[in-house]
Amino acid sequence: MPDFSKGSAFIDEEYVPISEAKISLLDWGFLHSDATYDVVHVRDGKFFRLDDHLDRFFSGMKALRMSIPYTREELSGILSDCVSKSGLQDAYVEMITTRGLPEPGSRDPRTCRNHFFAFAVPFVWITPPGKGLDLIVSQRQRIPPESVNPTVKNYHWLDLVMGQFEAYDQGGETAVVVNAKGNIAEGPGFNIFAVKNRVLTTPGEGVLEGITRKTAIDIANELGYEVIQGELTPEAARSADELFATSTAGGIMAITRIDCQTVGTGSLGPITQELQDRYWALHSDPHYAREIHY
Repeated sequence: MPDFSKGSAFIDEEYVPISEAKISLLDWGFLHSDATYDVVHVRDGKFFRLDDHLDRFFSGMKALRMSIPYTREELSGILSDCVSKSGLQDAYVEMITTRGLPEPGSRDPRTCRNHFFAFAVPFVWITPPGKGLDLIVSQRQRIPPESVNPTVKNYHWLDLVMGQFEAYDQGGETAVVVNAKGNIAEGPGFNIFAVKNRVLTTPGEGVLEGITRKTAIDIANELGYEVIQGELTPEAARSADELFATSTAGGIMAITRIDCQTVGTGSLGPITQELQDRYWALHSDPHYAREIHY
């Protein structure tokens, strides 16, 4: 019997243990980072905001002129099967479409047959619950949106990765990169918010429009906070009362240090705490949660 306990994957119409999941060396998803993907998480046996993730995934494929031979309902079933086969109650579930392989000798992307993959592994945390992030503002510039549309999830991460190395060199834990104006853009897999005088500011353009980011904005609006989607300067971030990051891999996470200085009191701030509590409570709301049958 295959051992799916560490995760399962769907490749070439079959489910395999995650350790056996492989793609061709010649797939342009590997050779060219020519792919789009999305990640949805499972908590207590329920998907959170699956429909939003599917919307973004299908929109990304359309933008990149890709397609898969599965309907939305069939794709939902594949993702559910990946989770149920693994038995994981808390999971990180990824769906990927690559450009695939062209005809032999061709460099024409129109000859490629797109390739779909999916997998479920134990839930991934950017930072453990209760621990604040130690952030560095990198001087590395994010790929401009005129070159690569940041609202389409992609694997063009070298700017983000080199920003992380910059953070490590300065004693930090992770980094955000900047836009062409020198203002904060985003981090590797997360958006950022600053709180000042009970007003929340998050970069409004040139970033991935994260589902957790959207959830944080919705919650803040419901709670009566003003949310500005605009420019966030490094100076404004350093002088914020609170900072937090949002990601599928961890939810709403406090940033307690920035550029080697303490943010606020150096612990989880009251507004971040309020948003975080409400965020996790929504995971039991039938409007957002979809149960998996194991």
